[in-house]
Formats: sequence, structure tokens, C-alpha cells
Amino acid sequence: MVVGLTGRSGCGKSSVSAWLAGQGIPCIDADGISREILQPGSGCLPLLQNAFGSDIVDNSGALRRRLLADRAFATPEGTRALTEITHPEILARIRSRVAEARAAGAEFCFVDGAVIVGTPFAGECDRLAVVTAPYEQSVARICRRDGISPEMARRRLDAQTPERTLLEAADYVIHNNGTLADLEQQCRTLLQALRKEAHEIPSTPLPGT
Repeated sequence: MVVGLTGRSGCGKSSVSAWLAGQGIPCIDADGISREILQPGSGCLPLLQNAFGSDIVDNSGALRRRLLADRAFATPEGTRALTEITHPEILARIRSRVAEARAAGAEFCFVDGAVIVGTPFAGECDRLAVVTAPYEQSVARICRRDGISPEMARRRLDAQTPERTLLEAADYVIHNNGTLADLEQQCRTLLQALRKEAHEIPSTPLPGT
């Protein structure tokens, strides 16, 4: 069973993913893959240079991320071009790692990503678990984690997918508004529910299989 794990910044999604990984459950870091494909030598870089200018990559082969962001997000067309170049490679790598988990006999495979709802990959998840947290609690966590001001943290949150949209798409919700022990208990409850469902529904076939 492929389970998408998502939530807004500061919700504590990484804590849930870390707990699951500690139980021996494969957790694919989609956000990490999105950074991975922009490393020197990636096949995405020449495509991005063609779209946004050769100078977005420096002489050492490293991407000038801020320059790319400035150009890509300046227009809707630029944002769309960035998505069209990067998302196929991100999806290909996620699918490859899901296939590896299945081949290894894993009962579950979680895909941890900030942006799942509204993307093509959402349809490849058997279930979606959303982690939520009170707004100001999320703001405080972002400030501690990233060393930014509360105002900047609020701007970041306000620019993300609304929590209501995530909840409408969710099959399971983890409320991260208490202690770490509370959070871990909800994770155990989630696994129990998924194990029950795993015997009732077929897994989603990967494209081309």
C-alpha cells in the first residue's frame, strides 16, 4: 500500500516520517528528491538552462537556486515551465523507489511530500494521511527550525495550500497539537487502521506495470 504523507510547513510531518522510519517502514522523501534532481550532473539542469538561461548554473556546475527562482516564479508561464521540467523526473524517482519497496516485500511505503494534493502523484497513492497543527504552533516551529521571524513564517504558511484543501483530500488525519507521545500514539493508530485496510483493498499498480 502506498500512503502519501503531507502537511503544511511546521505541522511536524518530519517527526511522523522519522517515527515511521524507526519502525522499519520505507519512507520516501519527495522533498529530498526534488532537491536531489537539482544537484550538479542532473539531467534536469540542461533543460532548465534552456528554459531560464545558461547562467543559472555556475562554473562549478552548481545551480544558482535563487536566480532560477527569480526567473521561474516571475510569470505563470515560467512557473509552469519549471513544473513541466522537474516533476516528471521527481515522479520517476519516486516510482522507482516505490517499486523497490514493493520488491523488498514492504507492507507499506510512505511518500513524504509537502506537495502531493493536486499533483499527478496523488492519484497513485492508495491512501493519504495529512498532518495538521494549530496555526500559531506551526509558526513557532518554523521560526525555531529556520531562524526566521514570525512575520516571515506566517507569509510562508499563507502561501501554501490551505489546510481545508488538504483535509478534504485526506483519508487519515494526524493532529500534532500535543506531546510527542500523543503524536506517536496517533501514528500507531494510523498503522493499525492501514494494516486492517491492507487486507481489503488492492495496491495501486505503477504506471507501465
